[in-house]
Amino acid sequence: MHLDSIYVGKLTKAEFNGHEISTGIFKNKVDGPVRVSTFNVEGDKQADLKVHGGVDKAVYAYPAEHYEFWKEERSDLHFEKGNFGENLSTYGLDETNTFIGDVYELGSILLQVTSPRMPCFKLGIRMGDSRFIKDFMKAEKNGFYFKVLQEGTIEAGDEIRKIKEDGHQLSVREVIQLYTTRKNDKELLQKAVDSPSLPQDWVDHFEVILTRLP
Repeated sequence: MHLDSIYVGKLTKAEFNGHEISTGIFKNKVDGPVRVSTFNVEGDKQADLKVHGGVDKAVYAYPAEHYEFWKEERSDLHFEKGNFGENLSTYGLDETNTFIGDVYELGSILLQVTSPRMPCFKLGIRMGDSRFIKDFMKAEKNGFYFKVLQEGTIEAGDEIRKIKEDGHQLSVREVIQLYTTRKNDKELLQKAVDSPSLPQDWVDHFEVILTRLP
């Protein structure tokens, strides 16, 4: 497993439904050592801090392998690394083999998996097609967020090493499926609620759903 490339973005303006909005989803590749702090990757900005950024969403990683899938699935669109607004483009990680709470070392930093990325309307803006959000969720290739356990620097080519595995074994894909194909799966909902590493707002959300099921 290794880090292929690093992306950051400043806030830019975009049009949505006749209104001008601010977004940080347009990222650019950066070279050389890059510092990673508790809240973000150096040089990266988020527009709406209520749903982006913060401790539990400090770093967003997207598997580089997924791009081949998207080039075939949506050949009408243009895809290149960084398109999904990721900070890290990685090889060797995916939503099936990555678990909530797993801890990884790369460069001099430690990252812990917190949640899958849930898309908002700005992904549709980035792709030039609002319908893409449904395709994104259906594919279950969302990528994942990390919190920063140890600050430091990273550089493209760094090895990614798993140094701690969360014993609860709740995969990123399973969390995504609670929004797609397994919305009423009581066993999986309970597994998510019992997760010691899933952020509390996610736990609260799934707990409400669980209590409403017959």
